[in-house]
Amino acid sequence: MRLAAAALLLALPACPAGADPVGTFDIVGVNPGDGGDYKGTVEIERHGEVYRVIWRVSGTRYIGTGLGAKYDNGRFVVGPASADDVAISIGYVSSGIFGQAFYAQTSEGVWKGIWTYGGSDRIATEEWRRR
Repeated sequence: MRLAAAALLLALPACPAGADPVGTFDIVGVNPGDGGDYKGTVEIERHGEVYRVIWRVSGTRYIGTGLGAKYDNGRFVVGPASADDVAISIGYVSSGIFGQAFYAQTSEGVWKGIWTYGGSDRIATEEWRRR
């Protein structure tokens, strides 16, 4: 699990400038525990200084609030949501279930991430590809 997070962070220096996570994406992921695959969509918009994130997966809607980060002069800088963001950290909720997710854009423009939910001891993976 730590290796997945470390690999994700190592990808940041190769990210293009102006990555901007705003938009609509097709998603594919692998659930924690059973390892079952899933597909869906995610919509991201800037809402003031944060991101509003809405996933739609198998008829369920998950709503999240995200913080952005950019890579600047060899360091990771967290701040208000910006078109320069190459990473996004999101807290989400759906039907009383809460969770945390983290995504970073690769040099190919794919957003790769990991996520978990409250009470879990595992992480899952997810990829976003712009529509």
